[in-house]
Amino acid sequence: MNNTALVCTAVFALAAGTFVFRLAGPLLGARIPPSPRVTAALETVSVTVLAALAVTTALTEGSTLAGFARPAGVLLACALLYRRIPLPLALAAAAATTATLRLVGVP
Repeated sequence: MNNTALVCTAVFALAAGTFVFRLAGPLLGARIPPSPRVTAALETVSVTVLAALAVTTALTEGSTLAGFARPAGVLLACALLYRRIPLPLALAAAAATTATLRLVGVP
């Protein structure tokens, strides 16, 4: 089997597995309801994974630190969202802050 056929087989196998897992949720969810403890744990895990992803993306670029401009923009966006500023405005302010800091030479 050449590399292209192997990659295509792997992609189709992963796609089929993903489809089966996604289909199993609605089909089994009504028959096997999770306990409140499991539901609470899954909610906590999902928030933790998203927070870890956000922190990793905000603080690193490749395998090095991203510098100070990007985390400053992210912190500004978090502060504005905490103050209930609309998301598009908070994102625009964060992008402008990061761009301005990079323009003046802050890494």
